[in-house]
Amino acid sequence: MAGSKQLEQTSKSIGSSAHMITTARVPADKPVRIAFSLDESPDDDAPENSFPLAFPELDQQLQPLPPCHDSQESMQVYKQHCKIAEEYHEVKKEIALLEERKKELIARLEQVEKESMDAAQLAKEYAELTEENRTLKLAQTQCVEQLEKLRIQYQKRQGSS
Repeated sequence: MAGSKQLEQTSKSIGSSAHMITTARVPADKPVRIAFSLDESPDDDAPENSFPLAFPELDQQLQPLPPCHDSQESMQVYKQHCKIAEEYHEVKKEIALLEERKKELIARLEQVEKESMDAAQLAKEYAELTEENRTLKLAQTQCVEQLEKLRIQYQKRQGSS
């Protein structure tokens, strides 16, 4: 007991900013728990945080809790929770892929709609130009006919004078 008090006093005097490794004799029949932390948080919740995160991409509240190794039911619940977490991760990946595909399809649809609008605009412009061309050809034909009549009249005047 005296060694234990001395060890306690030594660790209290060190403070939280320094870390000291001490050795002490512990009877072989007593379990030993060693915890070491570099952060300055209290050691009260060390057992839960010392268990590595099985799914680091999951939020903390969705992480499977470490099982009680003495309980078969706890182990089953843990395995089931891990399986659900894996499925959740797969679904999230699939959702991300589908959202990316959706973006691609929307972009493609917008491009097709733009091309469709361009094609409609070109068709309208083509129809207008075709009509203008027809009108101009008609005007040209009328001008050619009028020119021909004027030539005939001019030749008649030349021939009569």
